[in-house]
Amino acid sequence: MTARTVTSLTNPTVKFVRALHMRKSRQESGLFLVEGLKSVTEAVELGHPPKILLHGEAAGAHPLLQRAAAVAEETLEVSPAILEKISRRDNPQTVLGVFAQAFTDIADLNAAAARCWIALECVRDPGNLGTIIRTADAAGCGAVILIGDCCDPYSVEAVRATMGSVFAVPMVKATPEAFLAWRAGWPGSVIGTLLTATTDFRAGPYRDPSLILMGNEQAGLTPALAAACDVSVKIPMRGRADSLNLAVAAGVMIYAATS
Repeated sequence: MTARTVTSLTNPTVKFVRALHMRKSRQESGLFLVEGLKSVTEAVELGHPPKILLHGEAAGAHPLLQRAAAVAEETLEVSPAILEKISRRDNPQTVLGVFAQAFTDIADLNAAAARCWIALECVRDPGNLGTIIRTADAAGCGAVILIGDCCDPYSVEAVRATMGSVFAVPMVKATPEAFLAWRAGWPGSVIGTLLTATTDFRAGPYRDPSLILMGNEQAGLTPALAAACDVSVKIPMRGRADSLNLAVAAGVMIYAATS
């Protein structure tokens, strides 16, 4: 598809894409913004064609960009000022894509499809969430399940942190009640990191498939979710810090459960 050249910041499509930084716009449109040729290429290779593809003049001849443009619904060649305005960065990526969000219903998950799964309760930080999605992809996890009032996995900040893995890992949203009802049929271990635990995370009696529950950055798991864990472990702190960053802790637990 031949790209249209756009140089005006007031172009309707440019304004629409810029608005995807806002959660309300993402919710209303069901779309989200992806930055960088690598992530756009990941999407195309995994069967997610861009709704809108925007690129700078210098990127237009790149074979991977041309492959993405061939399946995009709309392609725009835009000025550096537009790329900077959309990205909200001084040194923006030269390729941006707009894609459809995709959530999987929790009832459609097949526990036998992977050794490890991760569920997050009320995670607030999009950088943490994006990093956990990337780690889940690297470790071959079956899905990332978002329980309760979590931050948006399709925010620009979260998607940046996934480095393209947002397209590779099934994403699930569930209420605590729906999650607990589904968890009742889980065939393997349900693992939580709790302050009250006495078992070291390296010695946990993990049974495949492992379902790891991680709580909010400040409060941890709520009592209802903590009670749903049949394996409780702790990650020991040897220095002055009393806890790990959520994304780091999740990575430690994912690899502990799959080692």
